Amino acid sequence: MYFTRKPLFQNLHTEIPLSTQIEDIAFTVFDTETTGFQVAAVDRIIEIAAVHVQSLKVVEENKFHTYVNPNRQISQEIIELTGITNEKVESAPPPIEAISQLFHWIKKKKTACLVGHYVSFDMLALKSELKREKYSFQKIPTIDTLDLIGYISPSYDMRDLHRYAQSFGTRIYERHNATGDTLTTAYLFVELLQLFMDRGGRTWGELLRATENQSRDW
Repeated sequence: MYFTRKPLFQNLHTEIPLSTQIEDIAFTVFDTETTGFQVAAVDRIIEIAAVHVQSLKVVEENKFHTYVNPNRQISQEIIELTGITNEKVESAPPPIEAISQLFHWIKKKKTACLVGHYVSFDMLALKSELKREKYSFQKIPTIDTLDLIGYISPSYDMRDLHRYAQSFGTRIYERHNATGDTLTTAYLFVELLQLFMDRGGRTWGELLRATENQSRDW
């Protein structure tokens, strides 16, 4: 199951041999938009997007997207930042349904790992929504592009996704938009994987060690 306490699905993740070549790994890159930054307390998810990465390529035609009804008003500040209005989310699925749709989609892609830029925030947003409904994650491996950047170019010290994308010469899509940020992150991730391999990294185990982070398994 993806979540425990209430059975919903079969296992998302199966153990992959550490010797598996990186180009043989399927990744899901994802992003969320929320009503604010206090997702463990009062703020809620309002949009989720994901894209499939396979064979070191972003499969743009293989995307997931949904708005999410947060069951609360979206502030004018967030509306101006994201373009997501109360009208856009009023008929959208509630968080648990939207997250279930995401994980059904992920399972079909045989994803080994979830990837994001500052992925701990997005994972916390998902985890907090599940907790409100008395669900919880089983452990799912994650990779943060920030950790991979830190391994490849430790001199970089910024968190802005689009500045990183500019620095590494990758495609840039609309900001503060779950689909746009997901695609920007995905192309940045693929570029980082290529740089990692140029430095001699080849396997799943080497990638995990290079991006080691205490919050990896959720």
